[in-house]
This record gives sequence, C-alpha cells and structure tokens, in this order.
Amino acid sequence: MKKYLLLFVGLSILFTSCNNDDDGIQNGETPDPTSEDVVVQNFMWQAMNLWYFWQAEVPDLDDNRFATDAAYTQFLAATPDPLEFYNSIQFSEDRFSFSNEDYTALVNNLNGISKSNGLEFGLVRFADSDDLFGYVRYIIPGSDAAGKNIQRGDLFTGVNGQTLNLNNYIDLLFGDEDTYVLNMASANGNTIEPNGEEVSLTKFEGLVENPILVATTLDVSGTKVAYLMYNGFTRDFNDELNNAFGQFVADGATELVLDMRYNPGGSVNSSRLLSSMVYGTNTNDLYIRQRWNSKIQGQLTSEQLEDYFASTVNGAPLNSLNLNKVYVLATNSSASASELVMNGLDPYVDVIHIGETTRGKNEFSITLVDDEDNSYIYSASRENQINPENSWAIQPLVGRNENANGFFDYTNGLAPDIVLEEDLTNLGILGDPNEPLLARALQEITGASGKSAQFQVKLPAKVVTGSKMHTPVKDIMYLDKPLQINFK
Repeated sequence: MKKYLLLFVGLSILFTSCNNDDDGIQNGETPDPTSEDVVVQNFMWQAMNLWYFWQAEVPDLDDNRFATDAAYTQFLAATPDPLEFYNSIQFSEDRFSFSNEDYTALVNNLNGISKSNGLEFGLVRFADSDDLFGYVRYIIPGSDAAGKNIQRGDLFTGVNGQTLNLNNYIDLLFGDEDTYVLNMASANGNTIEPNGEEVSLTKFEGLVENPILVATTLDVSGTKVAYLMYNGFTRDFNDELNNAFGQFVADGATELVLDMRYNPGGSVNSSRLLSSMVYGTNTNDLYIRQRWNSKIQGQLTSEQLEDYFASTVNGAPLNSLNLNKVYVLATNSSASASELVMNGLDPYVDVIHIGETTRGKNEFSITLVDDEDNSYIYSASRENQINPENSWAIQPLVGRNENANGFFDYTNGLAPDIVLEEDLTNLGILGDPNEPLLARALQEITGASGKSAQFQVKLPAKVVTGSKMHTPVKDIMYLDKPLQINFK
C-alpha cells in the first residue's frame, strides 16, 4: 500500500507520517532508546537520520550504525549536553546547521518577530589585538534604538564600561541582560577612539522588522531608478514587497538597484517572488531546482523539485519591472536567499554585483521539533503534539538549490563584478544617491565618470560578525513549499 504524505516545509506545515511498526533495528530499521534520559538526543538523531542533507557522509547517522537499542542509548547518553550532541552529528563541512533550545523563539524570528532593541550593527576587529569595535548599520523603525541618540555610522568600543573583545562580546551584547550601555567612539583617521558618550538601549519582546527598509524611485539624469533596501526574506511581508514594486512600476522605473548588503536570507519562496518582480511573470521559466538526500530525492517528482517564476503573490497579480539587468549591492553579510536570488536570476538577467564576495550558503533548511508523528517537521497547527518534555528545535541543512543552468557551487561565495567595501568613515545615508555603493551603481547605470576619490575606502568595514548572526534564525534559508511525497 502506498502512503501519500503532504509536506509543507516552513512556518505552516501539514505532514502525515509514514509509521514503522517494527521496533527492531536490524537492516537499517529505526533504533529505539531504552532510557527516557536521552529524549532530546533521540529526537535530534532520528530527525537528522531522515532529513539531513549529508546523512550518508556522517558515520554516526548511518542506518546500520547500531546493532542493539542498548548500544544506541549508550551512544546518545555519552553526550548529555544537547548542543554538543547536535554539533557532533553534523558533517565536517557543514557551516550553517544549528539548534535552539526554544523552538518558539526560532519560529517567531522566522516571522520577523524578535526580542530586540532595534540596533543592527557590525563588529570589526582591531588589527593589532583581539579587541573589537562596532558600527551601526541601521536602526529598526519603532524600536527602542529609534528613540535614542544613535544612528547609522556611529561607532562604539565598549559595553557597560568594558572594552569589547573576541572573548566577551557575546555575553555583553547578546547575553541575558536586556539593557546595556554602549560606550561610543569616534574615528580619527584610521584610529577608533572612545569619545566619552554613552547610549543606553533596552531589548523588548515582539519587535517586528519590516525587511523593506527603503523603497524609493530616484530620478538620475532623466532615468528612473528604483532602489530597494531589503534586509530579510520574511514571508509575512511578501504583500508589502509586491506593493513596493507596484509603486516602482507606477513611477516608471526602468532600472533597479537591489540592496541586500545586510540581508542574511530567509524564505525560499520570498526569494522566488522577489526574483519574479525583477525578471517577470514567466511561469514557464525555471527559477531553481532542489536536491535532497537520497532518502527524500527519490520520492519526489521533477514537478515537485522545481520552482518556476511566479505570476501572483498571495492570490494578487505580481508586479514586475521585467528587467534584463539588475544592480545588486551585496557583501560578506549577504547570504542564503540573497545569494539564491542572484544565482536564480543569472541565467535570465545580467546581474551586476557591486560590493564584496558573499557568504557562500547554497543550502536550504527546515525547522524540526520533537513531533515524531509529523516526521519531526514543525507545524503551527500541531504545537499541542510536540513533546512537552522537549522544547529543542534543530535547523539542519536538508538540500541545495541549483539554477536553471544547473549551477550551485558557490560555497566560497559569489564574487563581485565591481569590488567596493563599505567605508566606516563614509557610510552615507541608505537610499541617498551619494551613498558610496549606491553611487557606484548609479555610475554604472548612467555611464557617467565619477570622481575616483568618491570610491576610495579609507577605513574598510572588515566585519567579524553582525547582530543578525546572533538571532535565533541567523542566516538560514528555509523552504516553505507544499510537496506531496510518495513513500513506497
């Protein structure tokens, strides 16, 4: 008898599991722990054994790894710390899978909801020590930081009177304390020095970030240029994204500068919609094709594995500029779904990449929780079915996306056509034609010869990490697409 499963991977998921009634573990059958003290580790192993993209490359996840249930339990119990255990069963080349001890925090962040003070920043290491300094990238509207005397381009070297360094920055900036005081600094040439000023910031629950920070149409020497500062692929804002492109169309924009310099990724479907808004509603043109592990790949049809450009957004007509060229501002902080847009558009659109080499994250993930009957897939409609004794979630990489030309190998990042780093002495105002990265794109669009001094970087932003990398979702690219799987 064939069992048909409906998989909806993402934030709202329906999944009917194919149960195995045999408790044995011979010949690759599912092991069963003999102790209740390994609940979290058992969930992690079972979920990774089924879904993990590199399951076949990890010996401890092999179907025939354990001869007895007792041996399986002993293996799980040998690493009592869930975080350490999860890290131990990952492929050595996996840079992005992660876990979270509170699945609700992870799910809220996928919806753009977080506990935050609204300060988005990057951290840079001093050349001669382990000390760090921070620079403000932007402020989330409606946040605590939005009401304080702090803005894009401001610098800080300490928190609560302690100098930031590689060993303490996580505790000071991302620890349990909701309120902290930033010790501000100023740039004096290539030197960053404390200036005695302080800014107190407090994190509040429930901050919602609209990923569309700036959407405006510029008139540049008679050419209408749409500019979009897009900071995350958040599915709850797809309508707003479509409205922004509707305004671009109404404004008569014929060029687009897509600014994803701080965008760590998010929804695969949102990336498909954004790409369609750039390229067109060509629903017969392949956007991306998925590749899963051998357990899943063989169960999917080509129709299920392939995503085409879209013509609607939540039932409404999709607004598109129908371009054959787009200017993308991207840096090392641009990852996953941001890179997917660039790679997915490449067979159809001339993508002019200005900035730095991107992160190099070409795999997608799903949210897994301790709901065995749903094959561990998180479903908002099944929260009462999640094991109440286990609040852990894992976000493993489960597949790769390749574009219509079959290209997917950008683990070293996508290199820019025009190299230009952000200058900490001249970050500029986002959306202002004089902001250096945008100005460089406009120079390409108009063909005008700019002043060479305008693009000379005096103090490059060599980022060690950024504030978005310390949220529950980090730089994930998650799949949110219905798939019908036929397990024979």
